[in-house]
Amino acid sequence: MNETRSGQRDPDGPVWYQIRLKGHLASRWSAWFGGLTLTREDGGTTLIEGAVIDQSELHGLLQRIRDTGLPLVSLTSAETCGSHQPAAAPPD
Repeated sequence: MNETRSGQRDPDGPVWYQIRLKGHLASRWSAWFGGLTLTREDGGTTLIEGAVIDQSELHGLLQRIRDTGLPLVSLTSAETCGSHQPAAAPPD
């Protein structure tokens, strides 16, 4: 669970991120992004989303995104992982 007794997000717990890139990546890139979900969206963007354990992992992910050569469109995070997981994902 990512919340403390006070109901606030545990700062040491994983955070759910959604990252959009301009351009399409094939689903085979998912393994290179640590198993995060890749979705090719209409309009020529790719959505990468999933739980990121800590800031170190996030920085590594951003370096991989840089290495694709695709422009970063947006990066958003959720307060807790469980509140933004896709419906098919099992609960925490």
